[in-house]
Amino acid sequence: MSSTQFDGDIDSFVSYLKSNRGLSANTLKAYRADLTACLHLFELRGVTDLNEITLDDLRSWMAVESRDHARSSMARKTVAVRGFFAWAYEHGLTTTDPAATLMTPSIPSTLPAVLTESQAEQLLDVAEHAVATNQYKDDGGAAAAPGSGKAAGKTADKSADTVNRSEAPARADKRDNARVTAESQRNAAILELLYATGIRVAELVSMDIADIDFSNRTIKVTGKGNKQRVVPFGLPAQRALETWLEQGRPVLARTATDAVKSRAANALFLGARGGRIDQRIARDIVHRAAREAGVLDISPHALRHSAATHMLDGGADLREVQEMLGHSSLKTTQRYTHVSIEQLKNRYGQAFPRA
Repeated sequence: MSSTQFDGDIDSFVSYLKSNRGLSANTLKAYRADLTACLHLFELRGVTDLNEITLDDLRSWMAVESRDHARSSMARKTVAVRGFFAWAYEHGLTTTDPAATLMTPSIPSTLPAVLTESQAEQLLDVAEHAVATNQYKDDGGAAAAPGSGKAAGKTADKSADTVNRSEAPARADKRDNARVTAESQRNAAILELLYATGIRVAELVSMDIADIDFSNRTIKVTGKGNKQRVVPFGLPAQRALETWLEQGRPVLARTATDAVKSRAANALFLGARGGRIDQRIARDIVHRAAREAGVLDISPHALRHSAATHMLDGGADLREVQEMLGHSSLKTTQRYTHVSIEQLKNRYGQAFPRA
């Protein structure tokens, strides 16, 4: 990221947002990058004082940025710049607010991609089948204990060297099998929880074990702006979570170094090396499961869309879905009613004889 002579002002603005607006770390990081890029451009044009920047300059900046960025990104950048100059004017850094009338680009209203209910069932069935297929148990067979049972006499005749050489691969195979099983159990729990609750992937990876209340089948979710909400989940998600916590999580936790283990001690979901799972891995899990299930290639956010749509199709109240998803505006939640109506129209056209 390029630095500018205005970095101190940007730092002060971001600190102000953090203290007064409760924005997420990711949002603050994006705003900082947007402002740095904007003011760096003006610096290259010879601007040395914020008061030199005019509305026409800002419109020129938008024209340059819009060549390489989508409208959604431009909308965020404009909000960041407009907020910065409003703050600068209020705090006496500028004598006017050149961004006061800067218009935010309109974003086309597109309906979110969702799975049908049968596709969602298919996706989760495939994940459950993977757990059953990869299930590994240390049953004390020949690979686990070469010196037991009928083979004891033969094994006793072998040299200690031969036994040691044969035991090492057996132990490695056991560890690999256990890890594959654990990851299958984790993946199934992630898919079940994402669909059952409609939570965001960032909320999923930040969850701790203590956030789950199995007695009430609810989870405590920390959403955007550190706002917390409580979301219910169903019996299939409970079973998948219990299997993961009781059987799979201890296996992956053992792979962590002491430093990683201490940092991830409370994490609900772990990666292959025992640390807290990151968003990229969670997204890969969903995409891979969709491919294996033969359904629409979806993201974790599409599972969130699917959960909301299926709840509304099932008769849930719009306000209830808003609370579950953690939307600050009911308008955001209303998008899903349009999805439900579109699906209804499609079913009507297929099923009604006089459609």
